[in-house]
Order: sequence, then C-alpha cells, then structure tokens
Amino acid sequence: MTRGHGPELRLRLVALCTVLAALVSALLLWLGWLLVSGVVSAVPALPSGTTVRVRDQPVPADALGRALADAARADMLRAGLVAFPLVVAAAGVLSWVVVGRVLRPLHQVTAMARRLSAESLDERIALSGAHGEVTELAESFDAMLDRLSAAFEVQARFVANASHELRTPLSVMRTEVDVTLADPAADVAELRRMAQVVRTATYRADALIAGLLLLARSESGAAGQIVPVDLATLVGPALAAVRGEAEERGLRVRVSTSPAPVAGDPALLERVVGNLVENAVRHNVDGGWAEISTAVDGDRCVQLRVVSSGAPVLVDRVEELFEPFRRGVDRAGVGGSGLGLSIVRAVVLAHRGTVHADPEAGGGLAVTVRLPSTT
Repeated sequence: MTRGHGPELRLRLVALCTVLAALVSALLLWLGWLLVSGVVSAVPALPSGTTVRVRDQPVPADALGRALADAARADMLRAGLVAFPLVVAAAGVLSWVVVGRVLRPLHQVTAMARRLSAESLDERIALSGAHGEVTELAESFDAMLDRLSAAFEVQARFVANASHELRTPLSVMRTEVDVTLADPAADVAELRRMAQVVRTATYRADALIAGLLLLARSESGAAGQIVPVDLATLVGPALAAVRGEAEERGLRVRVSTSPAPVAGDPALLERVVGNLVENAVRHNVDGGWAEISTAVDGDRCVQLRVVSSGAPVLVDRVEELFEPFRRGVDRAGVGGSGLGLSIVRAVVLAHRGTVHADPEAGGGLAVTVRLPSTT
C-alpha cells in the first residue's frame, strides 16, 4: 500500500515556520528587555545620599532608581511572556493555512499521478492562477502527459498495424494448407504449388519481423560498433540489389557521389541507403527516373539525397510516410512492409542526424538525409 507523504511535509513546514517565529519573538523580547534596561539606566541619577519622599516616606534615591528599573523590567517581561505564546500560536495557525494553500497544487499533481493509467492519459491538471514554481511544475507535468499520451498512441497503432501485417501471411499459409488438406485428390504438383505459396508467405513474415527488430533496435539507440563509414561506398551495393527490377521497369538511374564520411554503425547506415534506393525503385512508375547523390555541405554535414519520379504525394501526407506501416501510394503489385522510411528516420536520429522529404512536382519524392561529417 502506498503511504501518503503530503501531511508529513505540511507538518514539517509548519513546525519550521513556528520555530522560526518563536526564535524571532524570543529575540525581540530579549532586545526589548535590553532596551528598557538601557532607557531606565539613562535616567539622570540624584546625588548620592539624597532621599525622596514616596507617600510621605523618605526613600533613598539610589534604592528608588533600582526599584523603578526592576519594575520596568518586570512589566516588560510579563507583557512579553503573555505575547510570546500568542505570537507563536498565531504563527503556527497562519503557517498551517498558508502552507496548505501552497501545497494544494502539489496535492493535485500527486492525486493525478496516482490515478493515471493508460486509459486516463487524457486527463490534465490545468492549474489556474499564479503560483510561480508550482504552476511551472504542473505545466511540466501536463507536458509530460502529452508526450506519454502521444507515445502510447503511437505504440498502440504500431502494435495494431504489426498484428494486421503479420496476420496476412499467416492467413495465407493457413488457407493454403487447409484447402490442400481438404482436397483428397491433391497430387504432387498441387502440394508443390502449396509449398511455394507457403514459402513466399514465410519470406514475407520473416522480412516483416526483421524490419520490426531493426526498427526497435534503431529507436532504442542500440547501435553496434561505431566506425568510420563513407556513405558513397554504400550506394553501389544498394543499387546492385535492385538493378534487376530497375532494368525490368525501364528506370533511368543517375548516380552522383562524392566522399561522404560519417561515423556510425555500418549495418544500420547500409540499411538507410538500401531502404531509400529500394523505395525510389519500388514506388516509381514504369519508365521513370531516380537520382542518388552524396556530398559534404558547408555546415560540416554529410548529405545523402535520393530523388525519384512516381505517383503524386500530397504535402500533408509526407510526414505520415515516416510512420510505421504507412505508404504514400497504394499500388497493386508493390510489396514491402511499410517500415522502410520509419527505419530510415530511426537510424538517422540515432546517429544525431536529420531526415525530411519533399514531394516532387509532377509526382515522386525527394528524401534528404543529413549526418554529422567526420571531416
């Protein structure tokens, strides 16, 4: 069971304020006593041996002065002893009320934190009024809830999309196996056809799982060995992997690379170049074009730019392309898991870089990656 620490803090603050008030009151009482003593001592004294009449009784002047000083001190002490507990009590009550009002927003933050769950992340403190640092704390807490809510939404959408994407190849495999088993006349040719369909579905599921693992690794920042890497040397292998598809579809590919040295995980950076080149070919149009270039700009950053033709992409949908399982254009015959650009963004951010995309006039997309240069 969770213990509440709010009252303890309030009691400690009230006790501190009360003790301080008591010390100040005691100091003032002592100073008042000294002041009275000083004033009495400053009264001019009569010559030694002089007597004064008090109520027709002769009294030595020295004794009368001492008596008056003692009486003044006693009166001062009696008044102080009456006022002292009243001041301390008033300080305790006032500090209890004031501290309670000051800590009330903190209690709201604590109560909000205790009742928060994944289903109630839409609640906010929304503290009103000028409370200085307390308001700043409440606003920081609300901002943290905004970030948590956005993260939970992304995670929920990611899990839902991943489940849907994985269900497709599994459904294909199950359907093929069920249909083949239900056919008593299935021959070897039918079994081989079924096996090929199942193998293709397993390849797709394996590629999807590999993409998910790579995305998780990139987003967690768990990079492998950090070594010098030249992005220009990664363009050739990436193009070789899609050369057959590019030639089959009649794409014109132009490459303009210059040394682009960075420091990072070679496997992850290779995936960045590979995904961008693969997207430029896969989401292109037949007979289209693609341009790939690397360079070092004036800000001591390496720039990798992949521009390609393709179907038109709406400006307000460009940012969605970097979300998992989002595709800018749905076209029959286009494969892929929808993780390409999300992996690119995660890897680039893990390497302290930036990535952005811009639609091309007439259709297509230009993706620019900037990473810190080691030159």
